[in-house]
Amino acid sequence: MARRTITVHHVRAVLRGAERGGVDTVPLLQAAQIPPLLLGDDRARVTAAQFARLFRELYRATEDEFLGLGSSPSRPGTFAMMCYATLGCRDLGAAMERGVTFYGLFPGGPDLVLTRTDDGVVFTVRNDLDQDFFLAECLVIIWHRLCSWLIGRRIELRWADFGHPPPPHKDEYEELFGCPVRFGAERTGAGLAPHWLAAPLVRDEDALAAMLRRAPFDLLSRREYGTTVAEQVRRALAVGLRTSPRLPSLGEIAARLAVSPATLRRRLAQESTSYQRLKDAVRRDAAIAGLAEGREPIARLAARLGFSEDTAFHRAFRRWTGTTPGAYRAEVPGGQEVAEAHAPDPAEADRADAPGAHAVGSPPRSGRADTPGQRS
Repeated sequence: MARRTITVHHVRAVLRGAERGGVDTVPLLQAAQIPPLLLGDDRARVTAAQFARLFRELYRATEDEFLGLGSSPSRPGTFAMMCYATLGCRDLGAAMERGVTFYGLFPGGPDLVLTRTDDGVVFTVRNDLDQDFFLAECLVIIWHRLCSWLIGRRIELRWADFGHPPPPHKDEYEELFGCPVRFGAERTGAGLAPHWLAAPLVRDEDALAAMLRRAPFDLLSRREYGTTVAEQVRRALAVGLRTSPRLPSLGEIAARLAVSPATLRRRLAQESTSYQRLKDAVRRDAAIAGLAEGREPIARLAARLGFSEDTAFHRAFRRWTGTTPGAYRAEVPGGQEVAEAHAPDPAEADRADAPGAHAVGSPPRSGRADTPGQRS
């Protein structure tokens, strides 16, 4: 399946803590094979593998699970111990309560709150953890995905609220969180149905150890459960692109899903997307990945993505990213040999598409680590 890409806004945000700590981030970007000049264009995007490498470089530079984004550092191993503490709980509700209590033991740490009502559950991050609100966003999404991982099912969020103004990339948030999103709210948090708290945990220590070796990317990544119409359409488009430059039409996908084209359009609209938007995203992500890997001639890449002319591909790529394919490839430092030496496992990086910091998780600190792999 085509790998999702990550907006440059999240790249800037994840660097902020290290920058405030006086770390020169240019070598970190270069080690991650992210052209520093891309950070100047609001429409630029990076691949999951590039973002994963940047995380690892930042973790090594800061030795902080919060990557310098919090008011106090989080020592490596903190998140892992919290996870182990939750495994013995009888259900998800008890596990969430224990996790909230655990982080409450650390002065300067995140002020997490779990509130139960008759008709819902609210998970809240009460303190502003950094000037970009990035870490608070990460905590919401990582806790949501950790809870889903613990019970082996994707938990559907009812809503996600953020206490800061809408950012320039606000349109990506509904897809990222999979629910209605509101900015400028009184709190930062998310709501879910109360029945989820009674779900039993299905993970053991061996599964947790494997997840922690890949943390936080398994949690920042958005597993495609195929439970939304948009996920099913995106998967059909991505699979189709692997076999033919001609992507399946809206009518063809509707037939596969046993609905009419009008019904499919309506359901996609209810999920705040459209066939054309998903088609553009699949092509965009495949184009960026192809350019970052640096193997395929641009003309061949354009043809593989279904563009009859190079000029049409160049126009589309500029519309997607703000730059040309040639300029993007020319700026990428290093060659294929370097890319392969530092890239994470594609099977894991394939799923990373979320914003995130090492807000949780502690990758191995020496040797060649098992490399961890972004929407609820």
